[in-house]
Amino acid sequence: MPRKKTTAPAPPSCPVCQGSGEVSRTVHVGRKRRAVGEQTGLCLNCLGSGEAPTE
Repeated sequence: MPRKKTTAPAPPSCPVCQGSGEVSRTVHVGRKRRAVGEQTGLCLNCLGSGEAPTE
């Protein structure tokens, strides 16, 4: 009787970026640091992989 192959469970997604690997940061300009928009960048919690860190 052949055995069923089971797949490994998917790793949990990063709680900071919700698995996308990118986070938005507000962009400030001028001496008064006026907010003008948002810019996406690499998630520093998971380093862009989208998976939750192991530690």
